[in-house]
This record gives sequence, C-alpha cells and structure tokens, in this order.
Amino acid sequence: MDFQQNDTETTCDSGRVSNQDDRRNDNPYALAVVPYDEDKLSPFHLAERKFKLAGRELVIRQSWRELGVAAVVWDAAVVLGEYLETEVTLTDQTVIELGAGTGLTGMVAALQGAKVTITEREMALASLRRNVESNILPGTTRHPVVIKELTWGQNLHLYPTSYQYVIGADIIYIKETFQDLLKTLVHLSNCETVVLLGCKIRYERDTNFLKMLEEKFEVKEVRYDQRRDIRLYKARLRQGG
Repeated sequence: MDFQQNDTETTCDSGRVSNQDDRRNDNPYALAVVPYDEDKLSPFHLAERKFKLAGRELVIRQSWRELGVAAVVWDAAVVLGEYLETEVTLTDQTVIELGAGTGLTGMVAALQGAKVTITEREMALASLRRNVESNILPGTTRHPVVIKELTWGQNLHLYPTSYQYVIGADIIYIKETFQDLLKTLVHLSNCETVVLLGCKIRYERDTNFLKMLEEKFEVKEVRYDQRRDIRLYKARLRQGG
C-alpha cells in the first residue's frame, strides 16, 4: 500500500524547535516530532487536559518539561481512543499498549471492558501510573489495569504472545527504535492478534517503518482524521511472519 507523509514538520527538543535530525541522547524522551506552530505546541504545556471518551471524562496530567513526549497527550492517542470506543468490541479481550505515555488509549480500552496491560519505559512509569490511578479507580472497570515496564526489544520473554490486540499511538518517530519496535510487535502477535497503530506521518522515515511493518504484517489504513492529520493502521501477522 502507498503511505503518505506531511513535509511541513520540524523537530522539537523539549519545547525548543530544531531542524536537526532526531538522535538518541541521554534522555530519549526529550526528542519529539511536532509541527513548528505555537498553537499546536501550546496544549503540551497545559498542566492537565480533559477528554470525554468511553462515557467518561478523563483528566490527564501532563509534564512536558520534565518528560517531554512521554508525558503529553498526542492527537493520535485521541483518534485511536475514539476508534476503540466506536469501532471495536473489547469486552474481555486482552490488550497491550506500547509506548503509552499518559495511558489515555489504554484507559479507553479498559473502560470498554478489556483486560489491559499498559506499558512504558521505566523513566515514564510514575507519570503513567499517576494518570491511570487517578482516572481508573478500583472496581470501576471490568478488569484491573496492569502497568508494566517495557523497553522495546528487551526482556520480551516476560510478555506472552497471546494478546488479542496490540495498540500504540504516535510511537513511530525515532528511526533508531524501529527494529526493536518491529521485533516487539512480532513477539506480541499471533495469527489472531490485531495491531492498531495511530500515526501522524511526518517524514520519509515514518513511511519506511510502515514498509518494514508490511514485511511481517498485512497492513491496511482503516481511518484518516483529516482535521488532525492522523492515520490509523490495522495489521495482522503474515503467516510465517
């Protein structure tokens, strides 16, 4: 399938706009890929944001200056959450969210009755846990939400290969993580698993990852939110993938 990209983007390093290529550094969450547009940047600097999803008002606390991309709500998370709410039956389904950030999408899945594991890297777990625990009180979901550390490509033996859904929102943006992300997606998937990815296609490297994904998965675009320029992709592991 053909993948489209938006060429009107630059990079932003913890709120400072830069034209340099994304590179790993001591704080991988300091690097974000966002439009050079203060109106679009400003929501990231809000201490909290409110969203009405899955019949609830979810209040998300943000920490852009402390954790960067891992502690703000990206449009892809909202669009994917809306899709889960309206297009997917999740009751008693096993779901794992990768690179969850604030956990918004995983919380929507939990409120839809899924058995959800929400994952992030160690440095962002405390922020993630605060948001989940302040929005999902004990007994308010069909199944308790599990929060775990997961660095892509590492210690995958700790995670089963029996998830029915693997979800991720705006997790395709640093080229150096692509092989580990693909490895993780393959490990977590079986022939019945549905992978749902919400993406803002910004650069050629983003479409390159989707081409990598197609080598292992059958991929199709299932939604395009034109206002927010977000695409949702649905993928299933190829036989022998």
